Amino acid sequence: MRSDTIFNKQNIKNAIFVIAGCLLSAIGVNMFLVSAELFSGGMSGIAILIQYALKIPAGYTVLIANIPLLALSYRKLNKRFTIYSIIGTVSLSLFLLLTKNLNSIVTVHDTLLFCVYGGVLTGVGAGIAYSNHGSEGGMNIVVMLLKKKYDSLDVGQLGFIVNCVIVFCGMLLNGIAVALYTLMSMYIAAFVTDKMIHGLSRKKVLLIITDKEDEVCEYIEMHKHRGATLLNGKAIAGKERRVIYCIVHVSRLPELKYSVLKIDGDALISIIDASEVDGRGFNSSIL
Repeated sequence: MRSDTIFNKQNIKNAIFVIAGCLLSAIGVNMFLVSAELFSGGMSGIAILIQYALKIPAGYTVLIANIPLLALSYRKLNKRFTIYSIIGTVSLSLFLLLTKNLNSIVTVHDTLLFCVYGGVLTGVGAGIAYSNHGSEGGMNIVVMLLKKKYDSLDVGQLGFIVNCVIVFCGMLLNGIAVALYTLMSMYIAAFVTDKMIHGLSRKKVLLIITDKEDEVCEYIEMHKHRGATLLNGKAIAGKERRVIYCIVHVSRLPELKYSVLKIDGDALISIIDASEVDGRGFNSSIL
């Protein structure tokens, strides 16, 4: 990457959000998870395990463990990913050290509360980082390296195995109750991260087959301020049909269905979940 492409406004914005995401993750870990002696997933979880067992601050472990991974990333992966990984790793390590005493300001002693808020904050932090092309290092680098070498590798299973090992070690160290709360926190974090990446608003894909496609398209464009695309189709019987393809927010779905059926009572409407929609009129992320 040339220096003029590295220091453009978009990359600087992404870096700022990656740093902010790492700050939130560190606060979630130290203020809530560590306060209840819980764990997080990935490299942070391993670092917390070491912190509990050997009293070595998690920030140091995250930084030291990532040095060889970052070197491999620079050699084997693209520089853009490595630069963002360095930013994320250094930020997370630094913030884990700076926020390590936050647990002392929390006077509430409710493990379930810590579990939920820890999961939410770490999930939001990771989601902000990932939504802006960032990485917190650790398992992200390992997954990218393994995926490059073994294309058929199921990265989801790899992450699941690592987290299971963390939970098992946590159970041996702090008991089964802690392990169960940790599982809950990991699930919350993963759920929140997914929502942050794919957006908090849900979209639906509509496939509409009607004999009044012009009227339906006009209604969609005039009243819903959305475009519609006509696809050429052919029925099994051989009749040529045109299919209306449209993406709408879930909140507008009931009214749109009602209006389409009002225009053509014989219309066929198929509704499909859209996990992610990017492009004109749709935000790629919440940031």
